[in-house]
Amino acid sequence: MAEKVIISGMGSISALGSSRDEVWGNYLSMQPRISTCCFSDCDTYVGKLFDKEKQQLDNLRKENPHYRRLDKSVLLSILAARQAVNNAGWANINDACINIGSSRGATQLFEKYHKNFMDNKQKRISPMVSPTTTLGNLSSWLAYDLGVKGASFSHSITCSTALHAILNAIAWIQSGMSEKFIAGGAEAPLSDFTIAQMKGLRIYSEEVGDFPCQPLLKNKNKSSLVLGEGAGIFCLEKDQNQNQNRLARIEGVGYSTELIEHNVSLSAEADCIYNSMRQALEKGGVQAVDSIVMHAPGTFKGDNSEFKAIQKLFKEECPNLISTKHLSGHTFGASGALSIELAILMLHHNKQINFPYQSIQINKERPIKTVMVNATGFGGNAVSIILSK
Repeated sequence: MAEKVIISGMGSISALGSSRDEVWGNYLSMQPRISTCCFSDCDTYVGKLFDKEKQQLDNLRKENPHYRRLDKSVLLSILAARQAVNNAGWANINDACINIGSSRGATQLFEKYHKNFMDNKQKRISPMVSPTTTLGNLSSWLAYDLGVKGASFSHSITCSTALHAILNAIAWIQSGMSEKFIAGGAEAPLSDFTIAQMKGLRIYSEEVGDFPCQPLLKNKNKSSLVLGEGAGIFCLEKDQNQNQNRLARIEGVGYSTELIEHNVSLSAEADCIYNSMRQALEKGGVQAVDSIVMHAPGTFKGDNSEFKAIQKLFKEECPNLISTKHLSGHTFGASGALSIELAILMLHHNKQINFPYQSIQINKERPIKTVMVNATGFGGNAVSIILSK
């Protein structure tokens, strides 16, 4: 990376909370923020928002009549972005650009409208259905809320969506097309149909105990994915001087897509992840990293494949490994953003978070100077980003 880019602001909302101190405290406690809710008449583990965050959503809906018609994913992105911009201390964001992505988009609103359509004998629908269920809602309404007049666009590349948004931000900043960029991901997938899709893949958790989702659990022989909801948003700009609000510097990025044999599969060696990690190290001129926030959603094959790719690349010098999913669930397109948040928090506190159940061994005394974040998604795509303090 010829010109380095920094993250100068961040905001999030998820089952882990909605403030930096609260989120970090929940990581330190190592207590899962996963509960059970009824979906399709069945008790199901989910990483849903807690009461405080639910109240923030309710208050946001009441702020503006337009917001009452928006999907939950859009509202989550607005709440997280307000935090990020405030954290960055940006006084003028009129010309900023926005790229907020989502794997599924307006999931809950689309399902609601579709059910109404199927139940309606006249097959009539509201004129608000089409404009409020497009994926572009995420960035366009965020631009409206923040008063941003620069380019705003949304995209989906499944579960690596948020990291692809950061790649876009870097490209736009380095090209000179934007001086300030707001990027991230948002997802609200907790619905009967979406959860049924994951159960149809036979990867949803049926574990009983303290940790329904168990990424990299030793001797695990089945999947334990749990869905969660949330958003993570970041403010990015060119690294220019020490007076900037500097949460982290992006040292290297990598990305790759592998030829797949099945729509949801990775190769046994996770070639796309291996290539994205290798590329991030090479482009950033980074020799080693101290920790990796893995994608590791709790799926048996996916976790093992990513672990093999890490072992293949780093050999005996394997970094400390962690994931976010055992505490908050897998938030699809927002998951990479929440992983970036954890990486920044570990860098800031110089502290490694570890899995609180029998898993891989880590070196708790190892200083945290560089952290790599991985994300991968359906279709065999992967992104790796290396951060330093």
